[in-house]
Amino acid sequence: MGCSCKSSTAAAGRRPPRQPRGAVQPSAQPALDQTAEGDVAYTCPMHPEVIEHRPGACPKCGMALEPRMGATRDERNSELEDMARRFKWSAFFAAPIVLLAMSGLTEAAHVTRSVQSWLELLLATPVVVWGGAPFFRRGWDSIVRRSLNMFTLIAAGTGAAYGYSLLATAAPQVFRDNSINSSGGTPVYFEAAAVIITLVLFGQVLELRARLKTGDAVRALLHLAPKIAHRIASDGNEEDVPLGSVHSGDRLRVRPGEAIPADGAVTEGTSSVNESMMTGEAIPAEKTLGTAVIGGTVNGAGSFVMEAKRVGSDTVLSRIIRMVEMAQRSKAPIQRLADRVSAFFVPGVAAISFVTFLVWLAVGPEPRFAFAMMNAVAVLIIACPCALGLATPMSVMVGVGRAARAGILVKNAEVLESLERVDTLVVDKTGTLTQGEPKIVSILPLAGDRSEALKFAASIEQVSEHPLARAVVEKAKEERVALHPVQNFKSMTGEGTTGTVDGRSVAFGNEKLLARIGISTVHAAEQAENLKRQGETVMYLSLDQKLAGIFGARDPLKSTTRAAVQKLKREGIRLIMLTGDHRRTAEAVGKSLEIEDIEAEVPPARKGEVVERLQKEGRVVAMAGDGMNDAPALSQADVGIAMGSGTDVAMESSDVVLVKGDLQGIERAKHLSRLVMRNIRENLFFAFAYNVLAIPIAAGVFYPWFGWLLNPMIAGAAMTLSSLSVILNSLRLRNARL
Repeated sequence: MGCSCKSSTAAAGRRPPRQPRGAVQPSAQPALDQTAEGDVAYTCPMHPEVIEHRPGACPKCGMALEPRMGATRDERNSELEDMARRFKWSAFFAAPIVLLAMSGLTEAAHVTRSVQSWLELLLATPVVVWGGAPFFRRGWDSIVRRSLNMFTLIAAGTGAAYGYSLLATAAPQVFRDNSINSSGGTPVYFEAAAVIITLVLFGQVLELRARLKTGDAVRALLHLAPKIAHRIASDGNEEDVPLGSVHSGDRLRVRPGEAIPADGAVTEGTSSVNESMMTGEAIPAEKTLGTAVIGGTVNGAGSFVMEAKRVGSDTVLSRIIRMVEMAQRSKAPIQRLADRVSAFFVPGVAAISFVTFLVWLAVGPEPRFAFAMMNAVAVLIIACPCALGLATPMSVMVGVGRAARAGILVKNAEVLESLERVDTLVVDKTGTLTQGEPKIVSILPLAGDRSEALKFAASIEQVSEHPLARAVVEKAKEERVALHPVQNFKSMTGEGTTGTVDGRSVAFGNEKLLARIGISTVHAAEQAENLKRQGETVMYLSLDQKLAGIFGARDPLKSTTRAAVQKLKREGIRLIMLTGDHRRTAEAVGKSLEIEDIEAEVPPARKGEVVERLQKEGRVVAMAGDGMNDAPALSQADVGIAMGSGTDVAMESSDVVLVKGDLQGIERAKHLSRLVMRNIRENLFFAFAYNVLAIPIAAGVFYPWFGWLLNPMIAGAAMTLSSLSVILNSLRLRNARL
């Protein structure tokens, strides 16, 4: 089969710092997640480390392999079609066998037991030999590979029932008196073998259909991308081109109601865009000149022209699909419990079945051989490890898909387990609690008027890329203050800028800059202190070596921050603000949000140390940030949470990405982790409880007291229902409210 088994061990507990982690670089994997040969890759839901280049059965558990999510646009499920076809024909042949065995019609028609057995053999053979062929093939493969699984038990049980019945029909004298029933004939179990095969086929059909639904979220994302784009040529003419032909830098027209073909920015026109499929936000986002747009989101009533910046596998949509698909293939640490049990389960069941056969043969009622055979087969059939193996991966697949629909990208299953245990949340201030775009809110002229102070400050800052410089320039544009050319421009990192505007010497920056050039700020200290107490960042303007003005900038809180902080605090989460900003500014923001724990003036290199210190205190720490300077802390934390509006480095170093960049997403992510882990525990309980109760009944342990025995056909139905109960319970997560 060309199996490429890739180890996917999930380390439990705290992880050492690493960067990047949990994500695939865009260049490392094609957009639709195909293999290097160009073929679609297939994997197993129970053993995601198994990757094949063609459809088939998992070499470990025998389950049908599924195409990885990137390849599930509209492909036919050949495994489902095959199982459905085999089920229909098997049911057609199995129904008459049940009538012959149960109805007593043959006795009324004076048909001998021998003739009835030959009729049942004729009808059961197509069911067992053709309908059950996949199960026998997988059962044999499991023995050859020394990886016993559910199909080992099914093949052994139905094979034993059919083989015994065939021999009892063709050579009844072999069994002599120990298998003669009350009617004087040797009992046969063709109906059990045929019905069990039919029930298992039916269960496979239902299971495959249910498993298809676990990928609904990713399939919905795949369908967001349009098939074509309207590219505008250099001469202004438009042409429709396939999406794969769009390149970075192309100008694209987006018409009303169309999906946006790539990530980019608006260059002409205005509109509103529905981004709910990416961010979970129902209210359309307004798009104007220069505003970023996301590929796959849906344009509203307006028309606009955009410049493509990220295309193909580099788009947000492609990266989301890759992240979700990888997370759905990962294993949670809790899965190790099921794996350890499964490793001994099948051999243990085989041993119990053999002991059951010997005990009934030795001390059971007559016909002993018939009772021994029936109960041994019932044990083999009912003790299916499928439900145990599906308990965790089904919940993870559905839960991760549900999170993606809410704009929460979880990079691996281990994160869901860790997130549930988080008791401390460390949050960066700028870009996480705040919008990350400072605005000038105070201008205090000390010489001249307000407009003149703004003119000189904005003129010297117009060539700077610093966020505070952009804020000053934006303020000048708002107030329609004309900017003048600057000469002799110099920028001092962490301090400010100097230059000449209209022949006057200008300096704009913090106290360090003014101290460097010999200008005292003492006589303006009280005014500056008032601004700092209000949470504003203070900047000074000097003209011709004299202090001319004080500017105050504030980074506004995100509209949802206050409500999100209150929710997290009500859940008992300890919140700590970690920022490199001035202490007074940080304390002002903390006071407005009622955050008592504040770590201010912390350089990037020390942010990871703060997280590590909290971990040494025994806390399970989540870190939320959006900048490159947050990457070490994100990597150190038990759970790193990156704002989708942040830098690529922050997102690659994190475990969870909030596409919308909204702090409320953290509360939703934690709520989801609780739902998923509770669902996993329910599934494991169903699987364990089912086997603990079913195996003793099937073995006939309670027969001496209550007369309880389990027909192998009932065992087959119960086995099917056990797997379906786990899958259906997992599918409830699709509609979870976040």
